[in-house]
Amino acid sequence: MSSTASTACDPHAEARMASNHGLPEARPAEVVREYGPYPGAPAVHGVSHDGERVWAATALGLLAIDPASGEVQRTLPCAADAGTAFDGRHLYQIADARIHKIDPASGRVLGSIPAPSGQGSDSGLTWAEGSLWVGQYRDRTIVQIDPETGAVRRRIESNRFVTGVTWVDGELWHATWEGDESELRRVDPVDGTVKERLAMPAHQGVSGLESDGAGLFYCGGGGSGKLRAVRRPPRA
Repeated sequence: MSSTASTACDPHAEARMASNHGLPEARPAEVVREYGPYPGAPAVHGVSHDGERVWAATALGLLAIDPASGEVQRTLPCAADAGTAFDGRHLYQIADARIHKIDPASGRVLGSIPAPSGQGSDSGLTWAEGSLWVGQYRDRTIVQIDPETGAVRRRIESNRFVTGVTWVDGELWHATWEGDESELRRVDPVDGTVKERLAMPAHQGVSGLESDGAGLFYCGGGGSGKLRAVRRPPRA
């Protein structure tokens, strides 16, 4: 199909083409495994990884999933509306307009700070370099904040809606989701310049995003209730 024909069939195609002008060409993301959906958890809102297990934010709370078997090992009942993060000791979870610090052993909330938007529109969450990094969906922004106070340390702009956020080996990645299209993007952590793009298969949107610290990204599948493992591209 020609680009003219595809644009005529899709009223949003022209806007997407314009917003992607000058960006590196997107390569297909390699989905290596799917998990779920899990009973009572029709949607995945956020994703984290504690070095052993994948944590998924759902209507049931936080599910601790064994990535080898795909089985749910534990459930922490808590408000889990969007992004999830792990700092090596504690979980952090966006709950409406707050970010809760949670003891992963007991599920007890140890502290709480305001989410940067203050309006429940924050999406992704990750931990790196002593900070929390928050994706703001409709603001198309990633915000670095102080984990104790919520004070904003840095803002990074995107030209797409931002969902999940993760750091791995000094690289900042975030997910986008608009319509039926989702991407994983590696961006410059200073000015947001897009360095690399991985296009998810059609209709496989990404809500939460987290690296396992090695060769995989774990991607929340939103309303599909699925969790997907995507191969991280090798570095040259």
